[in-house]
Amino acid sequence: MRKKLRTVFTLLSILVAFLLFGMLQGVNATFSRGVEGAHLDRLIVQGKVNMTDQLPLAYRERIASVPGVTGITVASWFGGYYQDTKNSIFSFPVDAATYFDLFPEIVLPKAQLEALQKTRTGAVIGRKLAETYNWKIGDTIPIKSTIWTKADGTSNWEFQVVGIFENPQDTSQEQRLFFNNDYFDEARGFDKGLIGWYSVHIDNPAHAGAVSKAIDDLFANSDHETKTVTEKEFTQSFLKQLGDINFIVSAIIGAVFFALLFLTGNTMMQSVRERIPEFAILKTIGFPNLTVLALVVAEGLVLSIIAAALGLAGSAAAFPLLEGVVGVAHLPASVLALGLFYAVLLALVTTLLPGLRVARLNLVDALGGR
Repeated sequence: MRKKLRTVFTLLSILVAFLLFGMLQGVNATFSRGVEGAHLDRLIVQGKVNMTDQLPLAYRERIASVPGVTGITVASWFGGYYQDTKNSIFSFPVDAATYFDLFPEIVLPKAQLEALQKTRTGAVIGRKLAETYNWKIGDTIPIKSTIWTKADGTSNWEFQVVGIFENPQDTSQEQRLFFNNDYFDEARGFDKGLIGWYSVHIDNPAHAGAVSKAIDDLFANSDHETKTVTEKEFTQSFLKQLGDINFIVSAIIGAVFFALLFLTGNTMMQSVRERIPEFAILKTIGFPNLTVLALVVAEGLVLSIIAAALGLAGSAAAFPLLEGVVGVAHLPASVLALGLFYAVLLALVTTLLPGLRVARLNLVDALGGR
């Protein structure tokens, strides 16, 4: 507390760094959780060049006949938004008769699934999406697409909400909207008879490589060659369409902590240097070297942990503002734990050097202020 203003500014610097860390790493952890939660017994059949290549719907029966395949369904990326392009709606035209059987983690009441199959312009939405826009069953919602136009040339699509689903395993998936692929194929103005990808269920995850190769061999040298990957690989590829989130987050956090390391380290060294005679007195009256070292390290730990805790608390309080983007309303506990670990590491790295200097003081020179 000798230099109160310097201490406050140092604390604020660490606080802001960990506030940024909590927000960015929270987003990264949420997206990573979606990748890690991918099922090992599901494969994705997509275009060979990239996931934007459409595949013929006629491939379905041939893929279903491959040994090891126990289920198959279709889906496409719709690129929808509500009212404004910043209000992205993760929308997918799917085969309602088979899609939800292949994805049992999506909990949709049977009556609502039947309503989707019977309603040409019907759609089912996630619980989080319904809460975000106060949508309810029976509402007609207008969705625009950044990709698909209707036969009349407009990109305005209207869907009747006939069901609300939940995903207890991953609530971030409750930001999605599913509607009938039959209606989508009939109403769109181009690429009729094509779909974005096939989701394939296999009998054993250990057979994933063999089944993937068998599927791709079916369509080798055709006009629409395929690339079959695991659901995890597909999810990673899908996220990279938005950018390499993990690299971006790591680069920003790395730059911030590198700067913070120099700032805090310089502050601690200056603070210790100003008190050299006092540390010498402590050693003169009997304080052992290890105790003096512990005192310096403890100072850094107190400052770093308090500032980091405040910063992470701010991140946790602000994280619900990102729910519309990541689909999760709370900062993952793993991020909080990692942040506190980094706070301890930061304190140790910045205090060990000045602490060791104090522990090795030459008492005569130190008491003389040299």
